Amino acid sequence: MALATLFGIGARLSSAAESSATSVVLRLSDAQIQQTYDLLADRHARCLATQGDKLPQLRRADGRYTQAALTLVRLAQGYPDAEPVTKTELTDFIRRYHPQANDVQQARHLAAQQGWYIVSGTRNDDGAADVPAGAYKLVSLENAYPGYRPNRRMDELGNDDWERLKASYGYRCACCGSKDGEPNLRWPETMTRLQKGHMDPAKPLAPGNVIPQCEACNEAARDFWIFDERGRVVGIADPAVVERCPEELQRCIYERLEKRFAPPPADGRKGN
Repeated sequence: MALATLFGIGARLSSAAESSATSVVLRLSDAQIQQTYDLLADRHARCLATQGDKLPQLRRADGRYTQAALTLVRLAQGYPDAEPVTKTELTDFIRRYHPQANDVQQARHLAAQQGWYIVSGTRNDDGAADVPAGAYKLVSLENAYPGYRPNRRMDELGNDDWERLKASYGYRCACCGSKDGEPNLRWPETMTRLQKGHMDPAKPLAPGNVIPQCEACNEAARDFWIFDERGRVVGIADPAVVERCPEELQRCIYERLEKRFAPPPADGRKGN
């Protein structure tokens, strides 16, 4: 059942609810939020759970909505004809329930870490041709995010190990040096909060594959890069990086890879 049908308002939300058109924060009743979440839970159980997607809880122990669930609910409005939602619109919507919310990252995390097929105009994802930079769109509730690997987000680093790891870095971001609890060195208007960052995004968050990163560096990495223990980029984790390179560099990369992986000539002689 489409959410638009569920709410009895046709193929799309009414213009009064389309914040992208009116710049008005979308307002949903508790009943609408519950109905949307129930549909998401149904699609998850029937289609997505077997693909490793993770369904966030709707409410916390104190009864408040979780930010992840609110993000999914907002993006799902009008599904299967959901419209792109800007990061600003998402943040404004979530602030109705969490007034202190700042720089909401849930849409990115729901895709990369939990498998929901949410594309980003900034990442230039497949299926994001109509999504402007700084916006997200829920594409499918039948298929997982392309390239999603469920096990790579397993957190095998315990709290004690995490505390020891941060201490070994002087409680600083391995990439930029910003110190936990102090103004960020690159963005002084924000306070530094260290997060567990993958050295290799294809592997779980386990000892030997974790470096402390500030939120800004962790977000900027976007699962594109492989880092060493000093926070230096030593490899590419996502082939989409190549597509963003100048055409001349892409051709150079292609030629190098062609020489490496091209099958040998039929007569067995080596190529030039």
